[in-house]
Amino acid sequence: MDIKTLEEMMARGESHAGNLNTPIRQDAFELTNEEKIELIAKNFRQIMLTLGLDLEDDSLKGTPMRVAKMYVEEIFSGLNPANLPKATLFENKYDYRQMLVEKNITVHSMCEHHFVPIVGYAHVAYISSGQVIGLSKINRIVRHFGRRPQVQERLTREIANHLRQVLNTEDVAVVIDAKHYCVAMRGIEDQASTTITAEYTGAFQDPDRKREFLQHIAHTA
Repeated sequence: MDIKTLEEMMARGESHAGNLNTPIRQDAFELTNEEKIELIAKNFRQIMLTLGLDLEDDSLKGTPMRVAKMYVEEIFSGLNPANLPKATLFENKYDYRQMLVEKNITVHSMCEHHFVPIVGYAHVAYISSGQVIGLSKINRIVRHFGRRPQVQERLTREIANHLRQVLNTEDVAVVIDAKHYCVAMRGIEDQASTTITAEYTGAFQDPDRKREFLQHIAHTA
C-alpha cells in the first residue's frame, strides 16, 4: 500500500490495520483550520465563563484563542492526514541486515478520556527489507500519531503499523513508556507510576530478537 492510498484511507476514517485509528467523523475535515479555531475559541470561552473566570482580566482574555490555536495547529494536528510526515527512504546500499534502533524518542500526547497529557519515551526498531528511512522521520512519525487524543495501546500500534507500511517490512518493534497525567493529576494522583506498551511484529516476535532489542533500549552507556 502506498502512502497516498494510506492518506486517503485515513481521510475517509478507514483503518489500514483493523479498527485501529483514532475515531474520527466522516466530516472531520470539512471546516478549515481557521473555522475550527473560531468555534473552539467560542466554546472554550463559555467553559471558562461557566467555571466563573473573569475573561476581562488581561491574563485570561486571550486564553480561549490561545487554546483553540494550540488544539488545531499543535497538539491535535495529528488528526489531519494532510500533516502525515512524508517518509524519506534510501536504498540500503550498506547491506545492513541487523536491527536499527532509535530510542528515547520524546512522546507528547493527550489522553482521550480526560484531555490531559501523556508524556514519555518511545523506542523504535526495524530490520530493513531493502530500504532505510531517514532517522528524523521516525521521530516525526511518533510525534504525528501522538498529536491527537490517544490511548497508549493504540498509539503504540499506530506507530508500528505505519512503519511497516512505509518500510515494506514486517520486522518492527515499538515500546512506549509514558506517564499519564489522568493518573498523576486526578483520581488516585499517583505521581510515580508509568505505563509500558509494546508491539512486536515479524522477526521481533522471536524471543532472541526481542531480547536483543530490549537490551539495546536498556543500555545507557
